[in-house]
Amino acid sequence: MKGSVTSKHSKQREAIIQVLHGTTSHPNADWVYDKVREIIPNISLGTVYRNLSKLADSNMALRLDVGDGNVHFDATVEPHYHLYCEECGCVMDLKMPYLSTLNTEAENTEDIKISSHALIFKGLCKGCNSQKD
Repeated sequence: MKGSVTSKHSKQREAIIQVLHGTTSHPNADWVYDKVREIIPNISLGTVYRNLSKLADSNMALRLDVGDGNVHFDATVEPHYHLYCEECGCVMDLKMPYLSTLNTEAENTEDIKISSHALIFKGLCKGCNSQKD
């Protein structure tokens, strides 16, 4: 009996990981829930929330707060930067190098030790910016 509960949780977590890896949209938990229900129709929203939190806590996903009232998730866990579009609300990866020297610069301002940094740019995505012209 105990093994079936463990495998059920593994199946649910694997479906959530599959959904996260299948998108570049940096979805919130409700979006992930809707997509996972296509795979596991009886999964609960609470299960999705718990598993997303566990994935983020174990560095298998990134948890992003872009200031729009939603927590977004990203399957790409390597250090990288994001843009939050203030017009359409999309969250996207920026194809620019991660500036590890920024950690050293911050450390040099105070007597502190920096392990990493997260940076979210806010502005307009390519689509919204081209519509403004």
